[in-house]
Amino acid sequence: MLKEFKEFALRGNVLELAIAVIMGAAFGGVITSLVNDIIMPPIGQAVGRVDFKDLFITLSGQSFPSLAAAKAAGAPVIAYGQFLNTVLNFLIVAWVMFLIVNELMQKRAPDAPSTKDCPYCLSKIPLQASRCAYCTADVGAA
Repeated sequence: MLKEFKEFALRGNVLELAIAVIMGAAFGGVITSLVNDIIMPPIGQAVGRVDFKDLFITLSGQSFPSLAAAKAAGAPVIAYGQFLNTVLNFLIVAWVMFLIVNELMQKRAPDAPSTKDCPYCLSKIPLQASRCAYCTADVGAA
């Protein structure tokens, strides 16, 4: 059973999947930092010096100066600013994954065949051939 597990774990697809998961986790951290530290501050500055991470609505009716103060008081809140950051993270990751998968799928697209089988000897011959190079049979031009 250990031998079977080793064969399974060392199979190409499993190793590629493990590498993809690790790279995805690292990529997610980079995108989170990009959104929180690079993209959202200028947007917040442009819409009135707002830090999106601190946008919230209290459900208790009380007023709090910040999201941290509301959470420290135990007030129920809807932290929609953090949700906006998370949605933007998701959209960026989804877009990049779309680009990567789209590129990979284009590279894996099969090329148009450049050969055909001779109907007499079943050898591979060029599509434009009118005669088989192996049995010299007349196969007609493509």
